[in-house]
Amino acid sequence: MRQRRKAREVALKVLYELDILNTDVKEAIELFWNNFEAHKGVREFSSLLIEGTWENREQIDSLISSCSENWSIARMSRVDKSILRMAVYELLYRNDIPPRVTLNEAIDLGKLYGSENSGAFINGILDALYAKLCRKDPAQDVSSPQPP
Repeated sequence: MRQRRKAREVALKVLYELDILNTDVKEAIELFWNNFEAHKGVREFSSLLIEGTWENREQIDSLISSCSENWSIARMSRVDKSILRMAVYELLYRNDIPPRVTLNEAIDLGKLYGSENSGAFINGILDALYAKLCRKDPAQDVSSPQPP
């Protein structure tokens, strides 16, 4: 599983770049891999996370916003926002990854790359969002799409 952790770290870095520069997702991935080496599994899983997260960010941002009291997406740090987006993508589209793994990985990434409060902030939002997904409240317009 160490490869998946590394892939999530790569995905976080590229998602952060995309959030700042708003460049083409494929170009951002290519630029990253032109400068860094990694195992094939890391490259494949990180690319899947990056592309899936970025393509679905409108739905993902809407879900994050619905679970973040007093914090709009615009007010969140780019690191926290990128971690949250990736985690929500995994929760919605990656049925092969246990939700607790996704939550723990996101919290750990927040502690490692974010501020001193990022772990708790990410935990709070993801816990609320996961509870909402488990309820599948039709009024919340939360769907569980199949993995690509």
